[in-house]
Amino acid sequence: MAEKAVLGFLEKNEGIPDSGQFAAERGINHDELVNVIKSLHGFGFVDSQDIKRERWVLTDEGRAYAATGSPEVQFFLAIPTEGIPPEELQRKLNPSVFKIGRSQAMKNQWVEMGKQRVTRKVLNVEDTVKDLLIWLQDGQAINPEDIDALKRRKLIAPQIWKGYSIRKGTNYAPERKKAATDLTRDHLQRGDWKELEFKEYNFSAKGQPTEGGHLHPLLKVRQQLQMIFLQMGFEEMPTNNFVESSFWNFDALFQPQQHPARDSHDTFFLQVPSTTKMLPEDYVERVKHVHELGGYESRGYGYDWKREEANKNLLRTHTTAVSSRMLYLLAQKPFAPKKYYSIDRVFRNEAVDRTHLAEFHQIEGLVCDRGLTLGMSKLRFKPAYNPYTEPSMEIFGFHEGLNKWVEIGNSGMFRPEMLLPMGLPEDVRVIAWGLSLERPTMILYKIDNIRDLFGHKVDLSLIKRNPICRLGIE
Repeated sequence: MAEKAVLGFLEKNEGIPDSGQFAAERGINHDELVNVIKSLHGFGFVDSQDIKRERWVLTDEGRAYAATGSPEVQFFLAIPTEGIPPEELQRKLNPSVFKIGRSQAMKNQWVEMGKQRVTRKVLNVEDTVKDLLIWLQDGQAINPEDIDALKRRKLIAPQIWKGYSIRKGTNYAPERKKAATDLTRDHLQRGDWKELEFKEYNFSAKGQPTEGGHLHPLLKVRQQLQMIFLQMGFEEMPTNNFVESSFWNFDALFQPQQHPARDSHDTFFLQVPSTTKMLPEDYVERVKHVHELGGYESRGYGYDWKREEANKNLLRTHTTAVSSRMLYLLAQKPFAPKKYYSIDRVFRNEAVDRTHLAEFHQIEGLVCDRGLTLGMSKLRFKPAYNPYTEPSMEIFGFHEGLNKWVEIGNSGMFRPEMLLPMGLPEDVRVIAWGLSLERPTMILYKIDNIRDLFGHKVDLSLIKRNPICRLGIE
């Protein structure tokens, strides 16, 4: 209906100066008319120019006052000729009407507020506010001073009205015919293809993007790190067991059983199966001895070591549990130097925030050989404490998005109390380090919230758009 009205009017007239007036005269919804104008403009049937007008509309409060009267007049009319006690007057009126009406009525000097009685100071009043609001509602103009007064009381608000002026376009026709998009067999058989208008083909248009698999940024960085380790001669450790016993996760690493990290608020313990039944008994006894009484020039911790604590199953809190297993297996054979690495998932019962998750990836590396020392230069680190390394250090990287240094890893040399009970020679030293995969990836890809990188809140478009990993390449 709207399209037919526009094209029919333009057939006999030069243009439509105001779409709002045109819609009102013909009983057409203006929003519907605007959509038709945009469509006709897109196909060249009409040329359109924007029209913008500012008008004032009543707020919810203004509409209420236009219907029931302003608070000051309601306040005035609630006062009988002989006056009324303030408490009784307050009970008669809505609290907001009483509060606003009292203030405005006193400002207009309509009433006298006594402690015992509220009385009128004038006989009659006019509800100018209600009249002004009704005039605006009916589209009538009022003077700027009244507009300003109503605006200060938040009874009116500005509204931008948008419309169009239109005239004939280059492709104008009294009626729009639907262009055919395909030449079919029926068209050829009937012969009506000669009269058909075909839609123009856009040979520059791009086709639908092909969908395919995309690598997550974590997988790209992980692959790059794996290549670095492999090119340096490291062997990958088997990390396929997410479930680990407390013995390999803590006790074998010379971590005491009363250590805070072994509490349930830091570690996820399993209910089924709750304990392990497969531990090397001779090694367990040596670990128990070094915890309780010490050995290998260590005093130990001097507490009653409990086997039931060591048997508890958990989701591994670090891949160092795998390192302890690999070093134990290495000690069962004639010693040979080794370089091991792993990159896999670990779990900690942590509060989730922009730099912490309850599950994340750890990059683990260790070098095992005779006579090793920590010879390092041009590294920024902070001395730290780990039960199983001495000396120990935390590694920090600067995150430009967060504008601060963030911890990306830990490192140190495994203590004799951990290595010697395994059966390794006394002169063997192990340098080990563990890095987060997520935080270096956040720095590399300028991601300031870890939940945008890993977890259920990841935007899939990030996976499609992220560039290749150029680790170590400027």
